[in-house]
Amino acid sequence: MPAERDIAAEGYAVLFARRYLTWNATNPQASLRTLDAFVGSGIEPGAGLQLPPTGRQAVEWAEVVQVREPARGEHIYTVAAQTDSAGLVYLTVGVVRTRQGSLALAGYPAFVGGPAAGPASASGRLRAVADASLTSVVERALRNYLAAAGAELAADLTPDARVSLPAWPLTLDSLQRFDWSSDGRSVIAVVQAQDARGVQYTLAYEVDVVREQGRWEVSAVQMNPDE
Repeated sequence: MPAERDIAAEGYAVLFARRYLTWNATNPQASLRTLDAFVGSGIEPGAGLQLPPTGRQAVEWAEVVQVREPARGEHIYTVAAQTDSAGLVYLTVGVVRTRQGSLALAGYPAFVGGPAAGPASASGRLRAVADASLTSVVERALRNYLAAAGAELAADLTPDARVSLPAWPLTLDSLQRFDWSSDGRSVIAVVQAQDARGVQYTLAYEVDVVREQGRWEVSAVQMNPDE
């Protein structure tokens, strides 16, 4: 079974990773003091970190990308961190809950490889949409959705549709592919769009559709804002 999520422990692991990977050799004591709150009797000062004579490193972003639970109450988090000098690194950080419920390191960190990944794979063979009226409705709906034109989009929505408009408007340039989903309850639209700066994107949207009184209507676009 997957480990039960502990958001506070995740944040603790990320905070440790940020402080562990952020240092400045011109002031090593100040750099290592940021780790004082994490170390105890079982871990060396600075979590065993010894800085070189020169150099510095900052963390641009860090987040948990993987977790395992070797024992009840203990989580081993893999934290991906983008640094300005070493690039993208992966650090495992063990976190436990004490009997009092507080968070503590489970030991020293470790540098590891990232989660296994491979090239993108397309969905299985899907059936192309042949209904011209459905194509027209979905293309118009997506054009208004991407433009954050809520009033215009409403004309193609079901009465109970819940749609959250993007905060960053885009212009739909073209509909590249249009297929039925594998369960036949929605359609998959691959579109080309661009932002106000002229940056072009290829995007894929799952659009839930229903046919009411001979007319196609949209009930959801890509996600449910209430979930």
